[in-house]
Amino acid sequence: MERYDQLYRLYEEFDAERLRAHQAFVDLFPPLDSRVALTYWESASDELDELREEIRDAFPGTGETYADVAAHATRDQAFTGLDLATKYDRPVNALVLDVDETLRSAGQTDNEIPRETLHLLTQFHEAGVPIVVCTGQTLENVKGFLGQGLGNAVVNSGEVSVVYESGTGVFTPGHGPETKRLLYDELDESVRAVFDRLRQRVLSDAPDGVARGCHLQGNEFNVTLKPNFETGSDDAVAVVDDALVYLLDLLGVVVADRIDGAEPGGADTGERDDGAGVLGARAGEWTRAFYAARDPEIEAVLDDRGELPGESGPADVEVPAAVTEFLDRVDVAYYEGDAAEVVSRELDKPGGVEAAFEVLGVEDPFALVLGDSKSDLRVMEWVAERDAGIAAAPEHASTVVLEHVRERDDLVFPAGDAGDVLRTVYALNRLVAVE
Repeated sequence: MERYDQLYRLYEEFDAERLRAHQAFVDLFPPLDSRVALTYWESASDELDELREEIRDAFPGTGETYADVAAHATRDQAFTGLDLATKYDRPVNALVLDVDETLRSAGQTDNEIPRETLHLLTQFHEAGVPIVVCTGQTLENVKGFLGQGLGNAVVNSGEVSVVYESGTGVFTPGHGPETKRLLYDELDESVRAVFDRLRQRVLSDAPDGVARGCHLQGNEFNVTLKPNFETGSDDAVAVVDDALVYLLDLLGVVVADRIDGAEPGGADTGERDDGAGVLGARAGEWTRAFYAARDPEIEAVLDDRGELPGESGPADVEVPAAVTEFLDRVDVAYYEGDAAEVVSRELDKPGGVEAAFEVLGVEDPFALVLGDSKSDLRVMEWVAERDAGIAAAPEHASTVVLEHVRERDDLVFPAGDAGDVLRTVYALNRLVAVE
């Protein structure tokens, strides 16, 4: 109980709130050319040193640690960090971070990663904690905002890795031939051929509403349709729902054309126009039924539009064994008002994170995983199964993500405020070393 007693004393006897405010001012508002600004900064820096010195004197041997904790974490964050230190008895030695609606939030941070969050990430980097950005975005997008936010020196340090397109590739600058690993090259030819054909046809075959309302994200492998409207708006929701139905049908046609045993001639691939493009009727029913049975959100979209196959539901549709076997290797993902995409089940974020850890040399990971979606949940479950980390999520995350996080350590943070949990983990890492 000594660490708890010392932490109680720290926040009862010292003005931690004032100390934190001075630390934030010094960290986030460095000296400028203005003499007035420089004077303010120097004054805050001097007072910060005095406040930290008081704590160092009051806690012989551990004063520097407690000064660091008080300067970066609120009382609640510090005690949560100590609870985690007591429970796991080891520090976090890697960060695995989703970007959209996790590090940044369109509704809360103007779709920019807050300066506070970027600074905290820099502090973890300086402490030797590798950073793995794990996202569905393209590599070029991630490289752009990481370079602007963290600086090229950090990004190219050899301690930062990017798992992009939800695990299709891993980019780790500074590692020679291991810098870029194209995980999709390891798939067999039949899967790659279907994705190539999907990409070739996805815009040319699209109905007018989808073609005008969506664009094809510039992925290396995944096929992702994004709305030409503000994410989450009514227009975006409507066109992404249209795009989902279209992608399901197009995938059915491409699979029926290319997979042995699908028997396209007997699959009623005679043309039809059902508002989602000219596609094979039976082939579209196969994929609609298959993915509706797998994903309640997809089933709900199809049901709302009156597009569920089968007289009494998807269970009535008989999907050929060869098609089922192939679709087991392919996933259709739906993100309301944000994207509809086709990805490989054999390429996922956990596989990408594992590859990133190999390149980074993280042999015994205990990672903090931040995310909001079902693809992030797979990483959370992957580390949980291996006792290899902890998970946190924003309060607006998918229901299944929040259920997992709350059952584990209840690390739920406000939208756009990933800094909240990063400060908690900062406290964990400082306190776990205190005897």
